[in-house]
Amino acid sequence: MSLSDDVRNELAAISPERECDRQAELSALFHSGGRWHMRAGEVSLHLDVLSSAVARRAFSLLRSFGVDSEIRMYRRRSFERATRYQLHVGGTPRALEVLKECGVLGARLQPLARPPKRIVGRGCCRGAYLRGSLLAAGSVSAPPSPHLEVRTETREAADFVAEAAAHEDVVLGVVERRDHAVAYAKGLDRIAEALALAGASDAALVLDEGAVVGETKARANRLTNADQANLVRTSRAAHAQLEALRRLERERSIDELPPRLREAAELRLRHPSLPLRELGLKCRPPVSKAAVHRRLQKLIELAGT
Repeated sequence: MSLSDDVRNELAAISPERECDRQAELSALFHSGGRWHMRAGEVSLHLDVLSSAVARRAFSLLRSFGVDSEIRMYRRRSFERATRYQLHVGGTPRALEVLKECGVLGARLQPLARPPKRIVGRGCCRGAYLRGSLLAAGSVSAPPSPHLEVRTETREAADFVAEAAAHEDVVLGVVERRDHAVAYAKGLDRIAEALALAGASDAALVLDEGAVVGETKARANRLTNADQANLVRTSRAAHAQLEALRRLERERSIDELPPRLREAAELRLRHPSLPLRELGLKCRPPVSKAAVHRRLQKLIELAGT
């Protein structure tokens, strides 16, 4: 099951008690996935969704307002042959009244490009509107390329989704494509914030956990690489020091060195792989890492390497 399916199932399981939240969610469902039809002067609508859970959720929302609907299933003709679900809503007086209250239809029963601001007047309503948008036409992809988007037919509808989220400090970008528009978020933090606002707290936590694990792994890799680089540098430096000291040995000049240099040379020869800090601790009296480094560099100069 994809992350998008997990998110839809989690959101579809939410049952808002407030009427304003149900109105906002229903409004978003129809603005993102609804179609308006007029035949012989009669208006009807249908809601087209990918998931049976979303279809049942919309059915339940409509029923809570006393509106009857019918769920139908069909297969797309495109190559993937995906199963989709349609909710058909007849143009009964009650249905048209509810859809006007939800900002789906205007006073003349025309479809509205975006609902009135009252639909998202509260923070809970804004979360419900984003939830409905994700249920109808949302998708979420997991790392390594995390992406969230809500597809709409018009730029105006995508702007409305982004504006509603922005009131809750959730940033969504908007882009217009050839035949549709999307409100989107990139990056784990922004996606998790959007999911949390919509009510998908479990999915948001999974993404947050993934971000922490990913950062921990990345930091561990950085530290490992840094340690490896340090080991390589230390090994090369120690090799150069040993080559210089062996040359001095061949020339029998180590005994002629000043006491501090002779001590450093003898310690390095006895401990070829010991770090400079530990070599300094073996000196009498102990000296710093920098002091040992200076002494060994002087030995390299004397050896002419």
